[in-house]
Amino acid sequence: MNGVHDLGGMHGFGPVAIERDEPVFHEQWERRVFAMLVAIRMAGHWNIDQSRFAREQMPPIDYLASSYYERWLYGFQQLLHEQGLVSRAEVAARIDDPASPFDDLPDALDAVSVEDLLARSGSRNASKCDDDVAARFRVGDRVVTRLIQPVGHTRLPRYARGRRGVVTRDYGVWALPDSSASGLGPNPQHCYCVRFDASELWGDAASPEDSVHVDLWDDYLEPA
Repeated sequence: MNGVHDLGGMHGFGPVAIERDEPVFHEQWERRVFAMLVAIRMAGHWNIDQSRFAREQMPPIDYLASSYYERWLYGFQQLLHEQGLVSRAEVAARIDDPASPFDDLPDALDAVSVEDLLARSGSRNASKCDDDVAARFRVGDRVVTRLIQPVGHTRLPRYARGRRGVVTRDYGVWALPDSSASGLGPNPQHCYCVRFDASELWGDAASPEDSVHVDLWDDYLEPA
């Protein structure tokens, strides 16, 4: 979808600040949010594309003011509500009274069961498909990306739409994120690595020696 999360090539947001020796998690709550979201996804309640789409629905002003895991927490609560697991009212009640006990958690996961779940379900929600789907393009083919304005999730960034590139690799068959993010099924098709000259994306001022590689699905591409 078109949103504030798709910042590729946009000016005005300042430099990217790189934190030296940055830890994986800055706070304990970030570790817990990550663990809960991954564990519930692995249990089959949603897929990785639905997780991404949920975060993209965060209001722009909140998105820009939030940290990485604050965005994850927003998406997590969104999915819990949409899937009927935990309502927004229940979350609000828990915030108002954090010491209150849960009534009943028959499916609660302890540390050991989470580790076992991840080991057993590693491929359960994976996006790789075994479907026998013919490839529309081959390595070396020149392609042009579609100029689309989707209202849902997509992995075709705005800066690469309507641009010409060359297929450099075929990754095989994968679920189309646009479809799986909306709960419409995997719509399996080939995913490719496509190389774009920097000047094709950024104009004549870009270095002629630079290029950008983007992983793109069949539905995003047309023959050039």
